Amino acid sequence: MAEREGANSEGAAPVAAGPQAPELSREEKLQLRKEKKQQKKKKRSEKGPSAEPAELAAAQPTSPPAPADGPGDGEKPAGGKSKAELRAERRAKQEAERAQKLARKAELSQAATAAKPRQSPTEPQSMVKRLPEHVQVDDPAAQRKLAKKLERQQVPLRQDYGTKVNLFSHLHQYSRKKPLTQQMSIPSTVIHPAVMRLGLQYSQGIINGSNARCIALLEVFKQLIRDYSTPPNEELSRDLVAKLKPHISFLNQCRPLSASMGNAIKFLKKEISCLPDTLREDEAKEKLQDVIDKYLREKIVLAAEAISRSAFEKINDHDVILVYGCSSLVNRTLCDAHAKQGRAFRVIVVDSRPRLEGRETLRRLVRHGIHCTYVMINAISYVLPEVSKVLLGAHALLANGSVMSRVGTSQIALVSKAYNVPVLVCCETYKFCERVQTDSFVSNELDDPDDLIVLRKGQAQLGGWAENKSLRLLNLVYDVTPPDLVDLVITDLGMIPCTSVPVVLRVKNVDQ
Repeated sequence: MAEREGANSEGAAPVAAGPQAPELSREEKLQLRKEKKQQKKKKRSEKGPSAEPAELAAAQPTSPPAPADGPGDGEKPAGGKSKAELRAERRAKQEAERAQKLARKAELSQAATAAKPRQSPTEPQSMVKRLPEHVQVDDPAAQRKLAKKLERQQVPLRQDYGTKVNLFSHLHQYSRKKPLTQQMSIPSTVIHPAVMRLGLQYSQGIINGSNARCIALLEVFKQLIRDYSTPPNEELSRDLVAKLKPHISFLNQCRPLSASMGNAIKFLKKEISCLPDTLREDEAKEKLQDVIDKYLREKIVLAAEAISRSAFEKINDHDVILVYGCSSLVNRTLCDAHAKQGRAFRVIVVDSRPRLEGRETLRRLVRHGIHCTYVMINAISYVLPEVSKVLLGAHALLANGSVMSRVGTSQIALVSKAYNVPVLVCCETYKFCERVQTDSFVSNELDDPDDLIVLRKGQAQLGGWAENKSLRLLNLVYDVTPPDLVDLVITDLGMIPCTSVPVVLRVKNVDQ
């Protein structure tokens, strides 16, 4: 047994020693380690500084080093890379790609901020304001939105009439030849009969003038409030405002609302929403009717008296005063100056087609014994040399000081400025509007173009204008007079320049 074991041990030694490589000395091992370190340094320098942390983390040994005699897990196999080095390379590539993406995003954001103008902290940010529906007729999307709104309110949409001038294609143009009841089916269950009658009078031109239209509107709203009854499980302050909306939309379809009507509707809605819940229905309705009466008395009747008293100071004996069209406020001022103050003056009434409203002014002034002269607007340059002052009415006073009035007013103010004749405008403060307008194109009103057709000896030269595709008739209702053409505005608060309109608006907003 001992001989066999010894033989086996002797035979095993040459077998193990045969294929084994010669053992490395200590100096050779140190040299090999130095070469490996140099190779790692070269790789780090080639990959860049972003890959250094990943490689350092991967190069740190997590387990005890393998013996130098045989190849370990952390060592490179012949002609390849270890798993730790491959992982480190992948991480380094990912970090480099992320850094490139961040740099690109930073460059794009810097370019975008450089292209956009920076606003100073004190500069107010631009606000997108919604345009009114009546000045977006040429926008199909706005018309579809309006049609859906009217359909929800069960109010019919009124169709435009005739071809319009391209510059005013964004405005409505209606015809008075066909009655409104034939153009649109009016639901009697939704629209109050009084509102329906008022809409027909608006569309036919029976009720004209800012004051007359506003007074008629508030009187109809008083009747609407009297006939209103609150449904069960509803609040009057909310349900009544909802009931007013279809009536306002219907009146707007008959004729676009004036600035005075818009201010009156805004005031009434505010008063309705501020009603206390403790009031009974009959008390709330009575209070609203009193509020409407107070508005009519203070904003229109008493305001006209205050303007008439202020205008006395500007009217002297032997004055020649030029007026245009028909303004109820100007007519009252002249009649009071003649009857109450005994002033002796002469009035030149300027008129224009197609409405010829100056004839009504002429009738009222002559009835009060005032000496008058009647001319058309194309003759103002002949009569202005003898005129001492021009007295005009206003449809609205805009926030930038411009005067919106009957078309032709700006022409009279311009020629008066050339002749150095002072231009005075009489206007109540409830007609002051926060809208800003510098021209007559953006927001205006188109009247029936057929009114421009004149019959001479039974024949109309423009009778078939609608069939001629190259012919369009323009019948504007208002124009805008710049503030530098107006010398003074006489209001119920006193005499002010046009530049003081924003101050009056600010005070009114604080009071309300």
